[in-house]
Amino acid sequence: MITVNIIGSGNVATHLISNILQFKEIEIQKVFARRTYTLEGTIESAKITHRILDLKPADITIICVSDDAIEEISEQIPFTNQLVVHTSGSSDISIINKKNRQGVFYPLQTFSKNKKINFKEIPFCLETANVSDLIVLKKIASILSNKVYMINSEQRRNIHVAAVFVSNFTNHLYQIGNEICQEKNIPFEIFHPLIEETAQKIKSLSPKDAQTGPAKRQDKKTILKHLETIKDPMQKEIYTLLTNSIIKSNVKKL
Repeated sequence: MITVNIIGSGNVATHLISNILQFKEIEIQKVFARRTYTLEGTIESAKITHRILDLKPADITIICVSDDAIEEISEQIPFTNQLVVHTSGSSDISIINKKNRQGVFYPLQTFSKNKKINFKEIPFCLETANVSDLIVLKKIASILSNKVYMINSEQRRNIHVAAVFVSNFTNHLYQIGNEICQEKNIPFEIFHPLIEETAQKIKSLSPKDAQTGPAKRQDKKTILKHLETIKDPMQKEIYTLLTNSIIKSNVKKL
C-alpha cells in the first residue's frame, strides 16, 4: 500500500483526496490545511490537521497549494529525505526544498470544487530528481489515471502556457460571448452544440485544419460588419487581434 500526505485544501487537493479514497491501494495518512473546515465532508476529521508539524514521513507527500506558496511550505515540512512533490504546471521541480527528494505530480486539468471529474481521463505529468522515485510516483499515477507521461520541467512550463491558451483564454472568450448574449437577450445555451462540435473536431483534425470562420476565409466584408457591431473597445481589440492572428497563420507559404 502507498501512503500519502496531502498539503492543501483547494480545488486540486479536494479532488485528489476524493479520488484517492476510492482506491484501497493508496492510504491517505494525513492532510494539512490551514483552514481545516474547508475539507469537512471530504475526509474524516481525524486525518486532517492545521499543524504541519503533525505530518509524518509517507511514501509521497503531495503539495497542492498556490505556486507562490510551494517553496515556503516545502521548507516547513518536518522530515527529511522523503519524496515530496508539487502539483504545479509552471513551477520548476527545484522549488521544493532539497532536504527532501523532489518531484512533480501535475494533473493537466481544470478543477472546480463542486464539478466531478473522471480522473481516469486526466493526463498526469511526472518528474522526479531521482530515477528510483519515479517508480512509486508512476505507480500512484497509474492507479488514478490511464494517461501518465514523463515530462521534464521545461516541457511542463510549455504545457502550462499552451493550457492557458486552450482552456483559460478559451473560457474567457465564452464569457465575452455570454456577455454579448445577455446584452441582446439571447440564450447562451444556443451555442452549446457549436462549442461541443468545435471541441470534438480537434480529436480528428489538427486545430489549423479545423479552423473555420470569416478570418480563415479572409472575408473582409463580414469582419468589418462584426467590428461595426461590437461597441466595447476591449472586445473590439480582442476580435481584431485574434482575426489578424488567424489570417496570418493561414497565409499559404510559397
